[in-house]
Amino acid sequence: MKGFQIFRRASTAIRNRATPSKLLIVLTFGAAGGAFLAISDDSPFRSLTAGESGNDGGKKKKLVVLGTGWGGTTFLKNLKTSAYDVHVVSPHNYFTFTPLLPSVTNGTVEARSIVEPIRNIVRNKPYNVEFKEAECYRIDPVNKKVYCRSIQNLGHGENEFALDYDVLVIAMGARVNTFNTPGVEEHAHFLKEVDDAQKLRRSIIDCYERASLPTISEEEKKRIMHFVVVGGGPTGVEYAAELHDFASQDLASLYPSLKDYLKITLLEAGNHILPMFHKKVTDFANEKFQKDQIDVKTGSMVVKVSDKDISTKNRATGQIEAIPYGVVLWSTGIATRPVIAEFMEKIGQAGRRVMAIDEWLKVQGCDDVYALGDCASIAQRKALEDAAAIMKTVDKNNAGAVDVGDFKEFVKDIYERYPQVRKYLEKNKLKNFEALLRNAQGDSQKKIDIEALKKALSEVDSQVSFLPPTAQVASQQGKYLAACFNKAGRCEKKPEGPFRFQENAGRYPFHPFSYKHSGQFAPLGGEQAAVQFPGDWVSIGHASQGLWYTVYASKLVTWRTKVLVVSDWFRRFTFGRDSSHL
Repeated sequence: MKGFQIFRRASTAIRNRATPSKLLIVLTFGAAGGAFLAISDDSPFRSLTAGESGNDGGKKKKLVVLGTGWGGTTFLKNLKTSAYDVHVVSPHNYFTFTPLLPSVTNGTVEARSIVEPIRNIVRNKPYNVEFKEAECYRIDPVNKKVYCRSIQNLGHGENEFALDYDVLVIAMGARVNTFNTPGVEEHAHFLKEVDDAQKLRRSIIDCYERASLPTISEEEKKRIMHFVVVGGGPTGVEYAAELHDFASQDLASLYPSLKDYLKITLLEAGNHILPMFHKKVTDFANEKFQKDQIDVKTGSMVVKVSDKDISTKNRATGQIEAIPYGVVLWSTGIATRPVIAEFMEKIGQAGRRVMAIDEWLKVQGCDDVYALGDCASIAQRKALEDAAAIMKTVDKNNAGAVDVGDFKEFVKDIYERYPQVRKYLEKNKLKNFEALLRNAQGDSQKKIDIEALKKALSEVDSQVSFLPPTAQVASQQGKYLAACFNKAGRCEKKPEGPFRFQENAGRYPFHPFSYKHSGQFAPLGGEQAAVQFPGDWVSIGHASQGLWYTVYASKLVTWRTKVLVVSDWFRRFTFGRDSSHL
């Protein structure tokens, strides 16, 4: 009884900790059955007091966060200032570890193992927080209001409400891009949410059970057992590989009469699958899928989806082919949500593919509004556009021309404000910014004037690139924005960012956001995976799959989800995947 009370206290302590990843739990059993429990937190003091975080004595600003995906949740998790009353609005009262959604579709991991209630994540934070399970359907930047609709079925007029805001953080993600293909919305499966993964899992088992019925003809059985994946990106490839493992390692022994009817087809409109990976990865994936009898059809563009077949058009020949199927997964990229598209029109961004934000994640054309993740893209400032401003800053004497050495004082600021400059130097193997100027100068004795500077910067902006819509990007943006909010008071007094060339005075309060790519995985089935690190260093095989397990286990947001997912993996290795029709 005493031992039970010790464990109960330990469990309560763990659940009530604000940052369970910082907990160290040591449990040892003695020969006499005794137990010793030690709990420590490596951060016993808050790093930011109320006085440091803002004007806590006055009225707190109202901060509204839309979305509980990677960007929004990481922002909330890292926000440490008590200067705001925080209101979170999302149709989901939990955070989903989306990289493991393909594993949910085949029973390798249970759905509840990869979700964490958002209230658990924000519990015991230094700021006041309220959560509303609702969907934002309109943003009013003029009156600083967001209009929301509850997902609960309440009475007439009780489903909708409005929230005022002083500061707004939009982290609503994106929707699946169907390219307006007829029939996709009605008949295809998606893989963006936990509900999608569970629905897809049930549909797979449905097909096996239906095909097992004695009344089903041979032709119909072939159709039902044909699984089609549209999109050869990481999600589509991983799902095809996971489905093959599920079918061959688990379902084949449970449904032996259907083994020979199974067919998996992967359709890709481009010339090859995994286009964002190194050619070694693409070639290995093609060879692996050919060995696994997964039919990869490149250059196949889907033009229509009906309830029983999917029509494709060969890009080379123009030939139309109708492919019978049992289940189709649509995984072809993302598109802007309607609420974001409407908001973009109000702030002068109509016609853009995605909402534009600056290098500090602030929405362009709108005050006190920030955006993270898939719903927005950084519109990097062009260096050439600021050539005159840079020249004016460097030319302190207004001489009209300066020495190359005069730029030395501002080189670090140029690199930080215009990261494409450094990328251009690296690509063209130029030692430094001085070398870029001398190339444009021609004559080493000649001073640099505005025309020479423009010539030097004329090709630099070709290195401006857009960040991929990944969890890795959204997570880093959330952490960055939270850090800016945490140190806002300090940085207003002592700015830490680059020089303001356009204003020719002062510095930006913060360093601009800088994305650090850590690499990307492509699980290929059979306990093999490909990993591509920065610099195009590639590793393929069983060791890479082991690294995949390690990295994903470490990235799960709480100890609860870490334990659940790892236990699911052990359960799968021991007992196989669950094929119950729930």
